[in-house]
Amino acid sequence: MFIAMNRFKVQLGSEAEFERVWRERDSHLSTVPGFKKFDLLRGPQRDDHTLYASHTIWGSRADFEAWTKSEAFRAAHRNAGGNKPLYLGHPEVELFEAVDLGRSEKAA
Repeated sequence: MFIAMNRFKVQLGSEAEFERVWRERDSHLSTVPGFKKFDLLRGPQRDDHTLYASHTIWGSRADFEAWTKSEAFRAAHRNAGGNKPLYLGHPEVELFEAVDLGRSEKAA
């Protein structure tokens, strides 16, 4: 499995609009081979922003890379520039190879 994350610093007061944009957008992910799951996570509030992370799980790095070169990727990101006023700076991309997933600790 492969995990791709983007971290966004959302300007204070723009959280509801940021969440609405993500909730209503057409991500095209459901049509992409290897796509497993998407989550949008709200993190801590700081002096000038609230931290968010988008989190996608893929079958493999190759699946993720194929998506970034696809028409579905271009379509999903076509209007992303119009949302820049919601952010402080650029999103930070983080990519992870899964090495140990799906294990949970049993209660003592």
